[in-house]
Amino acid sequence: MAVKLRLVRIGKKKQPTYRLVAADSRSPRNGRFIEIVGTYAPRGRSLAEPDAVVEIDNAKAVRWLSQGAQPTERVEKLLRKSGALDEFAAAKAAT
Repeated sequence: MAVKLRLVRIGKKKQPTYRLVAADSRSPRNGRFIEIVGTYAPRGRSLAEPDAVVEIDNAKAVRWLSQGAQPTERVEKLLRKSGALDEFAAAKAAT
């Protein structure tokens, strides 16, 4: 089973929010997933907080990457922003 780290869309119409999940690569975009790794709100939480919000559990992300999960392009950018890819590279180099 090939596992991917990818985004699942949730939220209202014209107000997207995404979950970053580990899922089987064959399952549909909003289908079944294995574990929630984080969230991403590109338009912010509200009008008071209009900046994009990225909340990722780096420990879970590094664990999935070390087990061979492949991130999509957008998820890879978010993992770089959160620092999870740096942690993964450091853990990989130490081994």
